[in-house]
Amino acid sequence: MLALEFPPLSHIVNWPEFVGDDTFGINKVVLIYGFAVVLTLGIFLLGNRRQLVPTGMQNVVEMSVDFIRNGIVAETIGHGGEAFVPLLMSFFFFIFFCNIFEIVPIIQMPATARIAVPMVLSLLVWVVFIVTGFVKQGPAYLKNALFPPGVPWPLYILVAPIEFVSTFLVRPFSLMVRLFANLLAGHILLVTFAVLSSGLVVGKWYAIFLPFPVLGVIFFTAFEVLVSFLQAYVFTLLAGVYIGSSMHAEH
Repeated sequence: MLALEFPPLSHIVNWPEFVGDDTFGINKVVLIYGFAVVLTLGIFLLGNRRQLVPTGMQNVVEMSVDFIRNGIVAETIGHGGEAFVPLLMSFFFFIFFCNIFEIVPIIQMPATARIAVPMVLSLLVWVVFIVTGFVKQGPAYLKNALFPPGVPWPLYILVAPIEFVSTFLVRPFSLMVRLFANLLAGHILLVTFAVLSSGLVVGKWYAIFLPFPVLGVIFFTAFEVLVSFLQAYVFTLLAGVYIGSSMHAEH
């Protein structure tokens, strides 16, 4: 009989601390957060270098900055959005680096598969778009958010609570769950096919099935590269949309 021992979910996403305890310890996930912060800061430092003709990595960084500025900020926020370029750049690159460690040998863990950081990032977006709304629109922000124009006034009894829930509760929750769930699902798939592959490395007849889980590992590894980029892009794009809707009442 073929005996495969799949690790429990708690083992897949929880890692023992190298230093400290469960409350204030340092484990693999914490190290990934640190690497992601350092790499994100490196993007900003390279992007701020003044060269007449960018070369090498700086060229890649400047293209990335232009992508965030023109492809996300300009499209979602529009006028006045330049002030949010550093914030949205930080979101994109930090999340991408946290995600991409899923395919890095030895580490092989997306830090965003732990719900804490997706939750903190989503709450930060929530605070930013609410504060932006009050700064740009004043007290009228709540009125514009809860009472969209063009709706017959009796319907506001139904529309206002729906708008409140969808704007102030669902937005941060959906941002958090979307990022967390997609990366956790991909991580579980990779672990599953890796366990199947290792279980079939035996000197018995059913070893002929080994190429199938190996191909699954290769396919989902490549797919996770795409997911790492897309989830960072979607989170940043939606953050821009929410901030833009708070800045401009007509949205």
